[in-house]
Amino acid sequence: MRAVLTVLLLTLGLAVHAGVVEPRPFEDPADEARYRQLIQELRCLVCQNQNLADSNADLAKDLRDQTYNMITAGKTDEEIVTFMVNRYGDFVLYRPPLKSTTVLLWFGPLLLIVTGMVILFVQVRRRAVARQAAKDLTPEEHSRIAQILADTGEDPRP
Repeated sequence: MRAVLTVLLLTLGLAVHAGVVEPRPFEDPADEARYRQLIQELRCLVCQNQNLADSNADLAKDLRDQTYNMITAGKTDEEIVTFMVNRYGDFVLYRPPLKSTTVLLWFGPLLLIVTGMVILFVQVRRRAVARQAAKDLTPEEHSRIAQILADTGEDPRP
């Protein structure tokens, strides 16, 4: 029981620590809201699947500091995002813009789904045609096929 309680407390401590972003002093609540929005939209370059708000990586902390400093210096959201993209590339954005280098990123999943559906349709259609062709065989052709399969050692059942 003691071990279960210890594991539970450790897990709870990690869960609480994971979402903590260091507090920042803002004079204007609108600036704080902008800061929180920006660090939610910018990706941690180390963790790759977390935004700056959720990441505890050193680089994420540095980027949060940089974002804070730019906001307090009076930079607009567009200027901050442009700076981050110029420095780190489109990868820093959770929603990269649609352009020639990101077309596959945007439409790749759709292309895979459509391709899978076409392959599935073709396979189902082929099986339906093969079953229909098997129904159209005469009894003599069925027995001949069963004989050939028996000679080769294969199961004559479809």
